[in-house]
Amino acid sequence: MPDVGAFIGQIFVIVLLVVVAIFVIVVIFRSIRIIPQAYAGVVERLGRYQRTLSPGLNLLVPFIDRLRPLVDMREQVVSFPPQPVITEDNLVVSIDTVVYFQVTDARAATYEIANYLSAVEQLTTTTLRNVVGGLNLEEALTSRDNINGQLRVVLDEATGKWGLRVSRVELKAIDPPHSIQDSMEKQMRAERERRATILTAEGSKQSQILEAEGRRQAEILKAEGDKQAAILRAEGEAAAIANVFQAIHAGQPDDKLLAYQYLQTLPKISESASSKLWIIPSEFTEALKGLSSGFTGGPRSAPAAPSSAGGPSSAGAAPDASGSETA
Repeated sequence: MPDVGAFIGQIFVIVLLVVVAIFVIVVIFRSIRIIPQAYAGVVERLGRYQRTLSPGLNLLVPFIDRLRPLVDMREQVVSFPPQPVITEDNLVVSIDTVVYFQVTDARAATYEIANYLSAVEQLTTTTLRNVVGGLNLEEALTSRDNINGQLRVVLDEATGKWGLRVSRVELKAIDPPHSIQDSMEKQMRAERERRATILTAEGSKQSQILEAEGRRQAEILKAEGDKQAAILRAEGEAAAIANVFQAIHAGQPDDKLLAYQYLQTLPKISESASSKLWIIPSEFTEALKGLSSGFTGGPRSAPAAPSSAGGPSSAGAAPDASGSETA
């Protein structure tokens, strides 16, 4: 028969080795901690704060050191539910906020405050009521940047000892009472209609100004065209008259030809409504005498002596002059 005592001893040794192996595995498991990036771990030794673990591989004393829940070191965005706030003019408005904060000290966030998320929410609510309580409804609706700045300063100062840093505070919405909303909508509708009327009037005004400016430019251009045309016509007529005079002087016309041309021009002068008086110079009457003598074949009369007054000679002197030279 096999030795029972030796068998029992072997069993005991095997069990002991297994227990030791399990113990070693447990010790190793409890001694090694891997902290992920953007997190921090707070270690307590025998119930007291020991150190803060950084991301990576960390070693602990098994059964003595205890790792508390990891603290998220990233910037967090927390949206709080709408809070009723009373303004300075005793109107209840509903305001919901968004807070951007970050844990900068894991030890302070663990030991200085029990629940920093709840603390930030309550502090935001009380600070918001204090800030908005000093403003009326119109100021609260138009001073969001001012309210955000005051909230951020107060929260950042109060949460600094908790190991937190508040970077931004934003108001998502400010909802006044329904009665006030109806009045505001009516006011906004009237304001939009007023602006539309003003814009329409301005557009009509500009259109009329442009049309008047266009007409003025057209009249100016037309007047300039008429002016240039009149100048060109006058220059043409002057050139034609100059050419006629040059031709007349080159041909050396006598008094009979000039008198004949003048007689041809008289009907045209009489057609004018402004022609009421004809002035016939004395030299022209003498030319007419010579012209009539040429047509009748008689001798040409001598020119009459000019009068002492220097005016035109009378028509009655012509027969005497012609009669004195006959025979």
